[in-house]
Amino acid sequence: MRSVGIVAEYNPFHNGHLYHLKQSKEISGSDVAIVAMSGNFLQRGEPAIVPKWTRTKMALLSGADLVVEIPYAFAVQKAEIFALGSVYLLDALKCSSICFGSELGNIHPFLHTVDLLKDQEETYNSRIRFYIKQGVSYPKALALAYSDLEKNKDTVDLSRPNNILGYHYIAAAKKLKSNVEFFTVKRNTAEHDDQTIHDDKIASATSIRKLIKQEGNLHRIRPYIPEATYNEMEAYYRTYKHFHDWEDYWPYLQYRLLTMNNDELNQMYDIEEGLPYRLQRAAESSGSFQSFMENVKTKRYTWTRLQRICVHALTNTTRTDMNSAGETPGYIRLLGMSAKGREYLNKVKKDLPLPLVSTVSAFPEALFTLDRRAALVYSQVMKEPARSDLFSMEYAQPPIMAD
Repeated sequence: MRSVGIVAEYNPFHNGHLYHLKQSKEISGSDVAIVAMSGNFLQRGEPAIVPKWTRTKMALLSGADLVVEIPYAFAVQKAEIFALGSVYLLDALKCSSICFGSELGNIHPFLHTVDLLKDQEETYNSRIRFYIKQGVSYPKALALAYSDLEKNKDTVDLSRPNNILGYHYIAAAKKLKSNVEFFTVKRNTAEHDDQTIHDDKIASATSIRKLIKQEGNLHRIRPYIPEATYNEMEAYYRTYKHFHDWEDYWPYLQYRLLTMNNDELNQMYDIEEGLPYRLQRAAESSGSFQSFMENVKTKRYTWTRLQRICVHALTNTTRTDMNSAGETPGYIRLLGMSAKGREYLNKVKKDLPLPLVSTVSAFPEALFTLDRRAALVYSQVMKEPARSDLFSMEYAQPPIMAD
């Protein structure tokens, strides 16, 4: 059985994701689609609008065959580490290929760009260090350094978000010495992180979440999501009366920032010297997460990096914690599968290089320290008994089966 790997967050699963899923199977000639998906906190440093279990079911009902979780230590990370963890999992699952969405839609410039930056690595890194010393953010330094390199027309515009991730997926595969084949699908209408809807069927996940928040219901987003997504989100809201948003977690984050001392804050993952004071000062004067972010933002730190730092502060994730997680994932957490996915897994299971985790309670707790903390924090905004019910799923929920 030929399998294609997809890296996703499905926050929530929408028509653009459905198009990508179908195209990925078609252009790669695959029987099975395997999705490596972020858990309850995402790469851009945000809580998912609904839990990983709900998003897993959306994906399975829309054509995915296996869904595995990208561990917290790799999910809430900058693009390079996020890509490395994701590609490592898909390669471990014996994916024949990986297909990603991009603004370009042509794989050859991605391959050429990876080779170019490898060939000019010393010059590229030197230019990155130069721009960082000028006080610009790391992503901006990457873009400026890239623009300085000599290149022909057959390279990728790395100022576009999905192009950046695509580049890092291929670079990660080369680093891991993986033979996985790459394909890309051109994004259909909506730009990644686009907050405005321009089409009658396709909208970005960002604009869909924004519409849900504005309207307070799901009616307006119905044209932009598959029926399965609508039904699962409606069922979740009917049960929990809640969709997750950063503002829900603001009181907890504010408390954390105001009660940690400077040494404790400096131990948080990805925090640099001088930032703790700025975070605490902004926490004292801000009445919402949005105003806090506006108060703490500078040209040196991107919005997404600051959000990730906030997630790490919320979950008490230190540098030591992240170092202990290792350079690559140490297990495969199975969230769900279709009948075809189960058949595929039975064929490759004996050759997997990592332990396959179906139920967390069957494995040592230390293996899942960060994921457990993330699940606990994610559930805190719920009222009892919903809070305990949601958190208990981290241990008790078996993989979701969709036949």
